[in-house]
Amino acid sequence: MSAPFTIALGHHPISRAVTPALAAQHGLDIALQAIDPIHKAFAPMIRTQAFDISEVAIVSAVQAFAYDKPLLLLPVTLAARYQHKCIVRDARRPAFGPDGLAGKRVGVRAYTQTTGAWVRTLLQQDYGVHPLDMHWITQTGAHVAEYADPPHVEHVGRDLSLIEMLENGTIDAAIFGNDLPDLPWIAPVIADAAQAGPAAHRRSGVVPINHILTLSADLAQRHPDVPAQVMALYRAAKAAADAASGPATDPASGPDLYPLGLTAMRPSITALLRSAYDQKLLPRPLDCDALFAPLRALIGDLVD
Repeated sequence: MSAPFTIALGHHPISRAVTPALAAQHGLDIALQAIDPIHKAFAPMIRTQAFDISEVAIVSAVQAFAYDKPLLLLPVTLAARYQHKCIVRDARRPAFGPDGLAGKRVGVRAYTQTTGAWVRTLLQQDYGVHPLDMHWITQTGAHVAEYADPPHVEHVGRDLSLIEMLENGTIDAAIFGNDLPDLPWIAPVIADAAQAGPAAHRRSGVVPINHILTLSADLAQRHPDVPAQVMALYRAAKAAADAASGPATDPASGPDLYPLGLTAMRPSITALLRSAYDQKLLPRPLDCDALFAPLRALIGDLVD
């Protein structure tokens, strides 16, 4: 009897619905890996394929594809969030909005961090602020070892936290993800951030996808039925998660933030890919069809 397939997942609605019992219904024997926080799984998955199946930040997954890592990307949204609130400033200093960001020093954990990439995408596409108009201050590098930050990025390490740098004026603004601070002197750069995210979603259909699913190419080669089985598992898990969440009161919330399948995810991935190349996150332009062509070769229209 073969060993179970290892799968590394975070704590999201769809991921919580993935169980060994549900997987067994689709012909899969899986062993869930406890990785907390889940971002600790990203570099091992990309660099050494430490797991058979793993959640990965979408920017890291796209970079892995661009640098020919032996992974398959699956169009399954595991984490998503409206990103307008994630770029903040010190409210005790003179106020500025997106149009005042040009020339500013903006801190972010890593230039490749998906939240940062989405903030730069929405600043470019919704507010006309080009990603290269700012000077970026970072603390860590990329999950993809071959990627080097571009010249407009300054790496300063972790001697000071982003909060400390924002408070002492080393940086003018900062981008946070799940660690967005709740402090009285922190204010969003985008003044109407709470409304801007859902409004942009309704207007464009773009979901700010944070994490997707990846699968080891070696696993797919050894077990060619597995990619289709995994897609079936996640369709079942999404249905279970959607049923548990109940009907959304706002069409731009709830289950709509977790699109599954290339048809549903195409507008979001297209928007991110277009901006990612402008941000110098990619060595060459990419499109959705190229990104998921290896998976389509194995499972055909099931990718949609």
